[in-house]
Amino acid sequence: MTYQEYYGEDLPRLQSAEKTLLDLVRGYPAQDRPDGLVPILYCKSRIKRPESMMAKLRLRGLETDASTALEKMHDGVGIRVVCSFLEDVYQIASWLKVQNGFSVQAEKDYIAHPKPNGYRSLHLILRFSHGLEAGITAEVQLRTIVMDSWAALEHQIKYKKSIRHEKTIRDERKRCADEIASVDLSMETLRDLILGGKWE
Repeated sequence: MTYQEYYGEDLPRLQSAEKTLLDLVRGYPAQDRPDGLVPILYCKSRIKRPESMMAKLRLRGLETDASTALEKMHDGVGIRVVCSFLEDVYQIASWLKVQNGFSVQAEKDYIAHPKPNGYRSLHLILRFSHGLEAGITAEVQLRTIVMDSWAALEHQIKYKKSIRHEKTIRDERKRCADEIASVDLSMETLRDLILGGKWE
């Protein structure tokens, strides 16, 4: 099924919301940073594939039509913001919260409170308030590059069926996630030492 077949007349609204958010994030005022470092390494965006959206609706016992999807699901539009440092994640999230054109409906901090499998990311659910996108919700995921590397591998592994030694693999994934969180903190410490000139 194509995006047009599933989302119909709502597809242009989703596309507009996607573009608006991408343009906004890419315009983040990094030039104001005194350290000169790049806070956003890259962004990715997508409109949820019809098959993925319908599967998610089925899991929740809901009708699988597009109008139900847009009413009940909040990630029809998804933006992933990959940052250099942990501090950047929270600074960009704070900046997003005060921008015009949408309101924050929910915030899930999986960095402070990781999922059981070790997943870490900060999620914001935004609802657009006017224009073509009015009423559309979007999920913004903010994470560091090391968190993103772990999540990319986790995404591939979790769809593999009949994995041998599943518990061992699950435990090892969690251990790796914890080590990655430690790396993030170490990288921030190194940055602060270098910028503070403490190694002179």
